[in-house]
Amino acid sequence: MERALPPTPHPTSGPVGRLHRVTLRQVWKHEAHSFTTWLVDNIDVLGQSIGIDFVSAEREQAAGTFSADIVAEDVAGNTIVIENQFGKSNHDHLGKVITYLTSFEASAAIWLVEQARPEHINAVAWLNQGTNASIYLVKIEAIRIDDSPPAPLFTLIIGPSAEAKEVGKGKRELKERHDLRYQFWTELLQQASKRTRLHANSSAGTTSWISAASGVPGLYLNYGATMHGTKVELSIDRGDADKNLQILDSFLSHRHDVESALGLPVSWEPMEGRRGCRIAVYFDDGGYRSERDEWPRLIDRLIESTILFEKVLRPYLNHLR
Repeated sequence: MERALPPTPHPTSGPVGRLHRVTLRQVWKHEAHSFTTWLVDNIDVLGQSIGIDFVSAEREQAAGTFSADIVAEDVAGNTIVIENQFGKSNHDHLGKVITYLTSFEASAAIWLVEQARPEHINAVAWLNQGTNASIYLVKIEAIRIDDSPPAPLFTLIIGPSAEAKEVGKGKRELKERHDLRYQFWTELLQQASKRTRLHANSSAGTTSWISAASGVPGLYLNYGATMHGTKVELSIDRGDADKNLQILDSFLSHRHDVESALGLPVSWEPMEGRRGCRIAVYFDDGGYRSERDEWPRLIDRLIESTILFEKVLRPYLNHLR
């Protein structure tokens, strides 16, 4: 029977100290007079913690009736404002961070706090997405090992990232698209109301289409606009793919008459893999991203085409009804 060997003791390199946290006011009696002064003289310690190479830092720089704790500069010549706060983060200091960013036209702001509230973490994350500036929320602690002198410990809670900036860029672009589409549809409906009641019950929105009932259940007359194109269409969707195709086929049986009456190229779209289908006329010479002085031409053609489209299809729609 084999005998178990005794465990091999792990070698040690010497005694290991214990880490102790110290309250900030035990190290720096006063936030402005003690801590801010120390940080100006030791700005490299903060820089090493969050990855910024500072070349200078000055305290108490005026911003209107306010005074920024520290205004610093990095190796690239960018201005960085620093706001210090003992205790829990609050709205007052968040407002100061934003004020100093704009007042000094800074590229970044660092908000040092003893405790960060969740809502302020979310606010900084949102600001990093929505602005070109970079904002760092950093926790400041004081520690010592056994009886050693106390030392600062900076921990980045949240800061800028390429991913956050990309998300913010996407949100801004989406909002811009929504705003442009809303303005485009508002102008179109105002002009259309003078010439037809087809979309009298429609309202401007932010989607890429405006829909109106055709008088036949499941069939809708739509305006459509993309960034660089427009269209008019009859959308067919009665909730059953086979029935939708049967309706499309009934229109296709009159294809020659429809295309001749319209005098426009018509796209007959069964839309394989999808339930609905449609009949559409596309224009590819401008959309809602066109110059604003082009909008009247695009809108006028959409309205006229929709009026003609409905007139040509009406006998077949009435037959379906």
